[in-house]
Amino acid sequence: MDLLNTLVDKGLRREPLSRAEALAVLGTSDDELLDVVAAAGKVRRHWYGRRVKLNYLVNLKSGLCPEDCSYCSQRLGSTAGILKYTWLKPDEASKAAAAGLAGGAKRVCLVASGRGPTDRDVDRVSDTIKTIKDQNEGVEVCACLGLLSDGQAERLREAGADAYNHNLNTSEATYGEITTTHTYADRVDTVQKAHAAGLSACSGLIAGMGESDEDLVDVVFSLRELDPDSVPVNFLIPFEGTPLAKEWNLTPQRCLRILAMVRFVCPDSEVRIAGGREVHLRTMQPLALHLANSIFLGDYLTSEGQAGKADLEMIADAGFEVEGADQVTLPAHRAHVAVGGGCGSRESAGCGSHAGGGCGAHEDEGAGAGCGSHAGGGVCGSAEAPATATPAAATSVGEARTDLVAVRRRGAGTDLAPNA
Repeated sequence: MDLLNTLVDKGLRREPLSRAEALAVLGTSDDELLDVVAAAGKVRRHWYGRRVKLNYLVNLKSGLCPEDCSYCSQRLGSTAGILKYTWLKPDEASKAAAAGLAGGAKRVCLVASGRGPTDRDVDRVSDTIKTIKDQNEGVEVCACLGLLSDGQAERLREAGADAYNHNLNTSEATYGEITTTHTYADRVDTVQKAHAAGLSACSGLIAGMGESDEDLVDVVFSLRELDPDSVPVNFLIPFEGTPLAKEWNLTPQRCLRILAMVRFVCPDSEVRIAGGREVHLRTMQPLALHLANSIFLGDYLTSEGQAGKADLEMIADAGFEVEGADQVTLPAHRAHVAVGGGCGSRESAGCGSHAGGGCGAHEDEGAGAGCGSHAGGGVCGSAEAPATATPAAATSVGEARTDLVAVRRRGAGTDLAPNA
């Protein structure tokens, strides 16, 4: 396909896609799917080789959240039978983190439910970060505590945090349909605070909430403008007891198209397959490694994931290797800026540059203004593809697999060994 050749060329040069090109990726047919994966795989390998970064979630405080995010099992009014507990002590969190690190993870993601941290909460998490770093040499720590107030990102950075996660989740146009207790602008503001404090910004999306192709492209283009180093892609886990329990809108093929689109739009960002990969990708998970260079190991915040051992076997069987603690994840043009305070390249043209278009609450398991305009304006480059996706390819509904949704009953907040 001429389109795929164009997208590969743009990805290798970090040249921005147009909205029409991104929509065309989502609109490809099942017959074209392997070609799409192969093309996006070239971009992935160019920037990240065959390395897979492993990340490990520690849920510091589970449930009882005052926010009403419709996708979240910890939301206000949720009747999902999840674990509920207050803050883990620093040593408890460090012990949980150590299990993930022993399994091969190099980054620990510390997550706490809630609208955002109080200053006392920041002190508590800062103590936890210091404890984890003191007890585990070389570990990266990402905090995910919700909306940040002025000065809190700087305090987390001073405590040793390397990154901060706050997902945009869905398009600005549809955000109010998913959450009413805070705004899309609030989320953007928190990502910008993390950037300004010198933390590596991590921000992504949740697919499968009933959004259109246009919504998906909108949120990914908005992410590209924010230029996070890491872009987690969650696939909605439809928990019983949440408003989106009946939303089974994804197929494995659809998930692969979404990951490919994200890779093309943010070619040099760390694209992470986050929550829901086991539920929606199922036996096609290995193919997704050709698109994403990062995954979560073991369980998620409130749901069970694939066994950690199975994750490692999958990576090896697919011909990839686990990224070592001594290896730098990001490409050189991103890594040196992130370490020095800030994410992505602000000076060079292309996807890492704001001047050139940019590359691009909870890190939930999905239960977890862009360069183009909402009116359909493009970015750099002309589009040869149609501006709308093929409905049949984009909206085929997946079979409800409630048997694959299991509440986490081990690890943090329990007396049972974690899945790592």
